[in-house]
Amino acid sequence: MFFPATPESPPMFENKFLDGFSRVPWYVVPLVWVPAATASFAVGLTRFQLPIGPSLGAFAAGLFVWTLAEYWLHRTLFHWTPKTSWGPRMHFFLHGVHHEWIDDRFRLVMPPAAAAALAAGFYGLWWLLLGGWTLPFMAGKILGYIAYDMTHYYVHHGKVRGTWFKRLRAHHMNHHHNKEGRKYGVSTTLWDHVFRTY
Repeated sequence: MFFPATPESPPMFENKFLDGFSRVPWYVVPLVWVPAATASFAVGLTRFQLPIGPSLGAFAAGLFVWTLAEYWLHRTLFHWTPKTSWGPRMHFFLHGVHHEWIDDRFRLVMPPAAAAALAAGFYGLWWLLLGGWTLPFMAGKILGYIAYDMTHYYVHHGKVRGTWFKRLRAHHMNHHHNKEGRKYGVSTTLWDHVFRTY
């Protein structure tokens, strides 16, 4: 499904076909990643015969580790502009587009192909450390990713209700509008407190 350029969602690429892939509606994230997380957890239980209790523990650990990954990737990779001729362009494609076009509702979640490439890399790295336990662990990380992207979309475009979500929105909008390099957490402010970027 392609979403054409609009004044709210300007073209990133001259090629209209390629540009169509740069826009992703929010609902694609749960549509793609809820089955992936469910399958990962289920394969751990069935094919690898992992016990349910420790699998739930690995799942919870993955969810917790995601919160740190979310913070650290946002603080480092997403806000890194290499001092090269291609650095600003790379930064724009990776994350700068979101800061440049803050109201673009189609550029708030990661395109599935890019997210799948990152997920495959993380599966490989964690497999070296955890073996079969990677399956429930990554299911937790994927759930964390879903929560992050859905929270990100909601604080930008939802009719935010509840004290917690209102605080998250204020936190994230402060990140967008300050020049001091602060407030990198989106689904939680925990790591901003830990690393003193609150």
